[in-house]
Amino acid sequence: MVTKSMIDDFLAQRSLAVVGVSRSGNKFGNTVFRDLRDKGYMVYPVNPLAPELEGEPCYASVAKLPEVTGAVIVVPKSETEKVVREAHAVGIKRVWIQQGSETPEVLEFCEQNDMTVIHSECILMFAEPTHWFHRFHRGINKLTGKLPV
Repeated sequence: MVTKSMIDDFLAQRSLAVVGVSRSGNKFGNTVFRDLRDKGYMVYPVNPLAPELEGEPCYASVAKLPEVTGAVIVVPKSETEKVVREAHAVGIKRVWIQQGSETPEVLEFCEQNDMTVIHSECILMFAEPTHWFHRFHRGINKLTGKLPV
């Protein structure tokens, strides 16, 4: 179960990888990358086919990253387990698996390997300051009892 303290701990890290940015710049991973960067995070984009993204070096894999303690994963479900295993292998203990990228097997792997995993939540609803749309969505989740406590 994802808790508010897990989310706060994840967001307290100021150096994060974003795995799943696209070369076109038009995918949700790119939105996460830009949003976190604009909020002052040191963000490292990961895409095996892109040498750079918006003037920033792009890393071919999690294994090629400088030292980071957390990764936001925005990849298809079929790729999530590979990314999480690679993150674990390089010592990343906190992962935020964006909605739609999680699988029961990945969540079990994280639990068995003492990794903090946030899933079924959108990072943009929690990384402050949030856009009005995400604040509204967070408010709806609070009213309906779906917001982590």
